[in-house]
Amino acid sequence: MSFLKKLFSNPKDKKPEEPVLNLESLSLDQQFVKNFLKNNGKFLYCTTLEEVTSNLTNIIQENSWETITCNDYDLLKLIKTLPINIIETNQNSFPFFVSCEHLIAENGSILFSSNQLKESKISELTENFIVYATTSQLVKTNDDGLTGIKSRYQGNIPSNISAIKNYSPNSKNIDFMNYGNTNAKNLYLLLFEDL
Repeated sequence: MSFLKKLFSNPKDKKPEEPVLNLESLSLDQQFVKNFLKNNGKFLYCTTLEEVTSNLTNIIQENSWETITCNDYDLLKLIKTLPINIIETNQNSFPFFVSCEHLIAENGSILFSSNQLKESKISELTENFIVYATTSQLVKTNDDGLTGIKSRYQGNIPSNISAIKNYSPNSKNIDFMNYGNTNAKNLYLLLFEDL
């Protein structure tokens, strides 16, 4: 029946199709945000450091967290005035406030190394991450991210390079390419405009 309807339908009756958005035509930051949100990440854009601390405070209050883990000296300076207990060694029982190496636009993932994770694997860490990153850390592909790490740390390349791409720890991922991937995290991204 639908075949006959299509055959005899009036072309004026057709609804206009929505334009298909080509990711290649988007800017790098737009590509990243679109893919990051598609992967269920929570994104907060900040233009001042006051917005960063304000958004961080709101995240902590929203989740009723009383303690967070942070092992980054610069981030510790940023949050020292917040009314929260801070533990400086990686523990999997408290939310983890951390920086990253790069933000990968092509798939919305966040790239980390031993500079942020120390000796811990992502799968061993807490389910709750709060990531501080800057717009200058955006790169197009995983290869660009690895090249950036190589050029930034010439001669002293960090180990434990890994990424988080799935931001729904309880979701059932049926993609066979990610079988056994336990890097899914409940993740908030505080993206600071530095360009």
